[in-house]
Amino acid sequence: MTAEALALLSDAKMRAVGLSRPKRLSLRDLAEKAWGGLSLARVYRLDDEPAIAALTQVRGIGRWTAQMMLMFHLGRPDVLPLGDLGIQKAVQRAYRLRRLPDAVRLARIAEPWRPYRTAACFYLWRSLDALPPAG
Repeated sequence: MTAEALALLSDAKMRAVGLSRPKRLSLRDLAEKAWGGLSLARVYRLDDEPAIAALTQVRGIGRWTAQMMLMFHLGRPDVLPLGDLGIQKAVQRAYRLRRLPDAVRLARIAEPWRPYRTAACFYLWRSLDALPPAG
């Protein structure tokens, strides 16, 4: 789907495929921004923080969504989504913490994982699917 094709879709067609009003507004903003110069090729060349800043200019794309894009679509090796509840829960379990780690503690715990924090996150998410520890 191109930005042009998306911009040409009517609200009725978008509703027909199950898109809510907020999703339609987000997609329209994304199409508009893509016409205005936000290209994935350009984002791909940016460092992580500038890429996140560029992506979060689109309505409906927050920091977490931008980080997921960096991890899963752009293959960035060192992304740590501090606000991800799954990562927080997995770290709590793996490090036997009494409560979920806040962003500062999570960043401190994850510092030794550099420059492969993305891979660590994949393992942490997967660890949540495993059986709970005995006892």
